[in-house]
Amino acid sequence: MPNRPLTADYLDERKLWLGRWERRGMILLVALMLAFPLLATTNWVTIANLTMVSIVGSVALMILTGFTGQISMGHAAFLALGAYTAAVLGSHWQWPFWLILPVSGTVAALVGLAVGPFALRLEGLYLAIVTIGLIFLVNHVLLSFPQYTGGVGGIAVPMYAGFGEGGQGGLSALTETVWIGDFALNFERKLYLLFSLLMLLSVWGIRNLARSNAGRAMMAVRDHDLAAAVMGVNPARTKIIAFGLSSFIAGIAGAMFAFQQQFLTVEPPFNLLMSVQYIAMIVLGGIGTVFGAVAGPIAFVVLSPLMEALGRNLPLLDQLNSSQQSTLLFALLVMGFLIFEPLGLYGIWLRIKRYFMAWPFSH
Repeated sequence: MPNRPLTADYLDERKLWLGRWERRGMILLVALMLAFPLLATTNWVTIANLTMVSIVGSVALMILTGFTGQISMGHAAFLALGAYTAAVLGSHWQWPFWLILPVSGTVAALVGLAVGPFALRLEGLYLAIVTIGLIFLVNHVLLSFPQYTGGVGGIAVPMYAGFGEGGQGGLSALTETVWIGDFALNFERKLYLLFSLLMLLSVWGIRNLARSNAGRAMMAVRDHDLAAAVMGVNPARTKIIAFGLSSFIAGIAGAMFAFQQQFLTVEPPFNLLMSVQYIAMIVLGGIGTVFGAVAGPIAFVVLSPLMEALGRNLPLLDQLNSSQQSTLLFALLVMGFLIFEPLGLYGIWLRIKRYFMAWPFSH
């Protein structure tokens, strides 16, 4: 059965929900998300929190690389800026988390807007090389001010619910477990509720962006910037907007990561490997699609322990550590998708969807 009736005009294409099956699917997804922290253990809730951080970070990179076609290897730098903004503001000035989140995004966006003009004359691998340098530049700056960032030793990340809690230390009321009957609402489950809201807002935002004039302009620039300019799109402005918006969301993802970890060091995790992992996520999920920004991080988290278990049992790979084994196997997986299914998991989903839409007919 088709998901929706055939569209007859442009307004039908711009609808947020395409059909009744998609609406029902969204309702079921929200119900499962609400039930998950009630049924899962704390360890699984922590994994879910890290997955939602990855989804928000993938949404940010999808805007820049998937929608606009600007290859960025400096994604970890924007995450680091957001994370350390959260750590510094919370540790030194006791700002509440709900104020730190937008400020972290703004700090990363300012740097993204400063980098954006370089994208006007650079494309492809040349832009990727420039953004790689951004990682080392940001890491050097963070390590150069140990009185604020903690330097090589790292920095704790307090998370306050409001102002005036500096004298209580730590994460104050947010770390205290609240008992509701036999259910323990601990710190990880509180983060789950916050991260779920931020993740849904980011996915809803990128879905609307893909249907908006700005999103269509980004895709036109991605496909052919000269043709886009002939049609009235300003490629320079579009690329700068993409850099600013992508880095803003990446800064929020970095702040989420800092709150979840509660303690930060510069390297690891904010290194080139993190940027490569986010590139792998959106390629695995389906580059240029909203589906890929969600499915890629989920698949990455699910496959990581499987890759480590597989790497220990393969010849030659058993001489590498678990991180290197996982990275190598993921590289082979991504190359396989690029060769045999360039649309990633989204392409597989389209095949399954089209099969059931045409069933019982084979053509």
